[in-house]
Amino acid sequence: MASPATGAVYAPAVSARLPLFPLGLVLFPGLLLPLHVFEDRYRVLIGELLEKPEAERRFGVIAIRQGREVGEDGVAALHDVGCVAELRRIAPYDDGRYDIVTTGSDRFRLEGLERGKPYLQGDVTWLREDVGDADLAHVLDPAVRSSFADYLAALAAASAEDVDVPDLPDDPLTLSYLVAATVLMDLEDRQQLLAERDATTRLRAELSLLRREATLLRALSSAPAPELTRTPVNPN
Repeated sequence: MASPATGAVYAPAVSARLPLFPLGLVLFPGLLLPLHVFEDRYRVLIGELLEKPEAERRFGVIAIRQGREVGEDGVAALHDVGCVAELRRIAPYDDGRYDIVTTGSDRFRLEGLERGKPYLQGDVTWLREDVGDADLAHVLDPAVRSSFADYLAALAAASAEDVDVPDLPDDPLTLSYLVAATVLMDLEDRQQLLAERDATTRLRAELSLLRREATLLRALSSAPAPELTRTPVNPN
């Protein structure tokens, strides 16, 4: 079955209730996410997770569509696809705060919210991880790699700094997530990439995004400096 909002494919028979940690970012499978936990509700969440076996220390990271991260009434609306964060490392403070490191794992679709605890919980459906059209993925692979290298070169020129080039994996699914997590883009673009139904569809979207962003970066780096002073300032 496919979500009419995102086109993401999911298996309706598999569902669970998952503690949620809404954030102003998108977490991708396989990527690290460090967090500083200071709000009381999330201290409760981490404390509860630490009482569970290590394999069950997981929560859902889901991007905020409207609202803010901090405050009991900060979140007004959430995106419908998120990613599980598995707790890998934790450093507690004497005052009850935590520094934690998590790793993204399974994607999920948010079906409903439960507010019976200090933090939000979500009724979720797991999303499958598919390559999609393997032949098309094979064709897209070198194009995405080339465009990714071109994008990084444009980023280095625009920032006048060296940019590290990560080692790219051979697996198209892992490649699609690494590119999605590395490219500088707005939250809506990242969210759309997370929600794509398979790796091939994600790689095709990334190819377009990489070419767009490289073009924008080159335009920025070639613009005369006085022109930049007349550009309206975006407070965000």
